[in-house]
Amino acid sequence: MKLQQLRYVLAVAENGLNITAAAERLHTSQPAVSKQIRQLEDELGLKLFTRRGKALTGITDEGREVVERAEVILREVGNIQRLAQNLKREDHGLLSIGTTHTQARYVLPPVISRFRERYPEVSLSLHQGTSEQLAQMVDSGQIDFVVATGGGDLFPELVRLPCYHWDRVIVVPKGHELAALGRTPTLAELARFPLVTYVFSERGESSFKRAFADAGFTPNVAFTARDADVIKTYVKMGVGVGVVASMAQSDHDADGLVAVDATGLFPRLTTWLGFRRETVLRNFMYYFISCMAPHADEWTIRRALEQGSQEGVDALFTDVHLPFRGAGGHEVSEPEPVTH
Repeated sequence: MKLQQLRYVLAVAENGLNITAAAERLHTSQPAVSKQIRQLEDELGLKLFTRRGKALTGITDEGREVVERAEVILREVGNIQRLAQNLKREDHGLLSIGTTHTQARYVLPPVISRFRERYPEVSLSLHQGTSEQLAQMVDSGQIDFVVATGGGDLFPELVRLPCYHWDRVIVVPKGHELAALGRTPTLAELARFPLVTYVFSERGESSFKRAFADAGFTPNVAFTARDADVIKTYVKMGVGVGVVASMAQSDHDADGLVAVDATGLFPRLTTWLGFRRETVLRNFMYYFISCMAPHADEWTIRRALEQGSQEGVDALFTDVHLPFRGAGGHEVSEPEPVTH
């Protein structure tokens, strides 16, 4: 059995049984992938995939077990490689980060700029997606770090370090009646309008919907998107009132929209950085974490890894004052919640 064969099996499983796509990902040929998989099946005496002619049609029960174990083996191979690189004090490598559009667009640019100044020989790979997609990337070993908000039930295997707080903000065209209020609207006032906001998670409760439900209202969600800039585009078109992350708020009204404070209408949210507990953290990975969360130094991260649960990790940061990010992703003074 060869590690290469396990990589081929995983690539096929992760690409929907499409051998051509798997071969492209592995920078090899389709016949080479098929040959290695058949050799592995012959060696093990097991059928890993069901077939119709030359096409793969499914994964057998035995194949699923092999895939699960191959994922663990290849993660540990990566850890051994990172450990060796750390011991040799090499300052180059690859760091793969999975995150949402809002974090990638409004928060990560200055973080990555600072990181690149310190580690110019480290290649960064940025993957964007929904929480569900990021969870799949974690399961497949495609990313080292996740930068996300909420969705803890999707990432039970990760050590999640809190980075900063943020609120939602309302965006409307200039002259809109909500902007003319001169104050934060109530949920009753907001519920009168069609709303444009982020795609809701398929798993777990939405704090957005819960806020309305707790107040006795049902939001009229007219349009959802993953991208805050797309949301603002449709607000400008008149589709509805936008509700986006405070980081996606513009510092100016050049885009024809104005921001209306929504502090206190919805639960305050916390963005975290997560990684697998078994990950061997290289020096540059510790530095990236410190760029995202200055309060999480190497000693604190090591203490977090010693905790047996996420509750234990959270307890380490109970008395830590996390920064608050406002317009453009900049750190600002944390606004006081408003009670309605």
